[in-house]
Amino acid sequence: MSELLVDFITSLDGYASGKGWPGFWGLEGPEYLAWLGEQPEVTYLMGANTYRLMSGFAAGEVPEGQDEFRAEEEASVDELTQASKVVFSSSLEEPLTWANSTLVRDDAVEAVRAMKENGSGLLSTIGSLSLCRSLLRAGLVDRFRVGMFPVITGATGAERIYDGYPDVALEMIEHRTFDGRIQLVEYKPRVLEHPPLGAPA
Repeated sequence: MSELLVDFITSLDGYASGKGWPGFWGLEGPEYLAWLGEQPEVTYLMGANTYRLMSGFAAGEVPEGQDEFRAEEEASVDELTQASKVVFSSSLEEPLTWANSTLVRDDAVEAVRAMKENGSGLLSTIGSLSLCRSLLRAGLVDRFRVGMFPVITGATGAERIYDGYPDVALEMIEHRTFDGRIQLVEYKPRVLEHPPLGAPA
């Protein structure tokens, strides 16, 4: 049976990106990059918007506000290109141009449920906030990991990660600090029917 990881990289205030900020907010360091390179083989799950963005980067489109990719960003995109990717979309058309990408038009929750039951190894989301919400609500997420970078993007932040989430209890199973500034926390999530003080009488 496969294990499903929801994996986010965020600012301290819970944004997935910020206008005018580079990838990793420009704060990735050697410890963090070495750890990224040590990750096990994984199949990435994503929606159409993330696919369009990341496949564009793979094709050479540079993020807005940058003249060129930094070496760390380019290496990250290259690693994603080599990895297996499953894209859930009703709007994209086959064939997908990004290497090692498979298009799935079926309901994402049911498709991932089947992938978990019939597969092995690690499945991991990348970006795709609405997909992550749906998979969490369905109780399919085994691990919830957040890499928090030491910036607050209150003025420029985009893509608030936790909006629309259910209440979730989190049991910490790992935590690390990279390069003296990046915090990694990993949890086992449990979706709550109601908060502790909201139980029916």
